[in-house]
Amino acid sequence: MPIYWAFLTYMLLKPGEENNEYWFMFNGIDKALHVSIFAMLGFCFIATFPKIKFSYFFQIILIYAFLTEIFQEEMGLGRSMESLDIVADTIGCLMGYSIYKVLIKRFF
Repeated sequence: MPIYWAFLTYMLLKPGEENNEYWFMFNGIDKALHVSIFAMLGFCFIATFPKIKFSYFFQIILIYAFLTEIFQEEMGLGRSMESLDIVADTIGCLMGYSIYKVLIKRFF
């Protein structure tokens, strides 16, 4: 969990690049990436701390999403703060939480 969190922080704060030359790049890929990485973060977080209250889980992930967006803006490394990224992060975290709960109900 700490390794994924550190890797995620690095990826969210590293200098930005705009590469539209790859075949898999499309408009809005950054939002899809935000949803997927925060779904994984939400899943790993709730799997690590399964007894945490949902409100605490949600607050921790949301604060992390806000902080990374603020740091992107303030660090001046070619990244900018986008409110839709926070929405994508929130959706991703809720997806990870939901997937974990469904898997737990089904297999345990």
